Amino acid sequence: MDKIKILFAEDDPNLGSILNDFLEVKGYEVTYCKDGDEVLSAFSKDTYDLCVLDVMMPKLDGFTAARELRKTDQNVPIIFLTAKSLQADKLEGLKIGADDYITKPFNSEELFLRIQNILKRTQGQIRREESRSIYSIGGYQFDFNRRLLTFKAKTQKLTSREASLLKLLCDNKNEILSRSKALKEIWKDDNYFTSRSMDVFITKLRSYLREDPRVEIVNIHGTGFKLTGY
Repeated sequence: MDKIKILFAEDDPNLGSILNDFLEVKGYEVTYCKDGDEVLSAFSKDTYDLCVLDVMMPKLDGFTAARELRKTDQNVPIIFLTAKSLQADKLEGLKIGADDYITKPFNSEELFLRIQNILKRTQGQIRREESRSIYSIGGYQFDFNRRLLTFKAKTQKLTSREASLLKLLCDNKNEILSRSKALKEIWKDDNYFTSRSMDVFITKLRSYLREDPRVEIVNIHGTGFKLTGY
């Protein structure tokens, strides 16, 4: 069974090293970052089951980093670590979509228990949804929940919008997906600008799927698109 992957950010090197080692001892695979820029860089290159973010970090603070993460992933659980106990800060974290908020100083075991509780909920949800979130597209495997498109040994991480559009195409395979339906479900609007934006995403998906010549996203003039060939 694959290890749970945690993206952990803490700018205090002493506390960061202690918590990193503690989480690894507990069996997690940890990516340790020391500032917000490192968080965004790591998140763009891999997929994580949970993020633990210190609020007060250099370059980008935890709140700002979390807002950026939420632009591409609305579901990854986030725990904020902070030295502040102000109600306004807690409310700010909740507005961003935090799953929990721990005020320093705290016991490492408390952090572990909170992580376990969140993962128990989210992993259970993933298991329930897994059967309808894995798609075979020719020689590709598409994992919608993790936003991963895999062909042989090569894996492409998709943005949230790319994954949602590909899922709609898969759910309507060999049938026409109307432009209007895709725009309203994913972009929440059907106008000229969102339509042009969708065309850009279709082009990106075609480039990701070009390794298997059997798979094609066909333009249906004036109507929409059809995923064919598998």
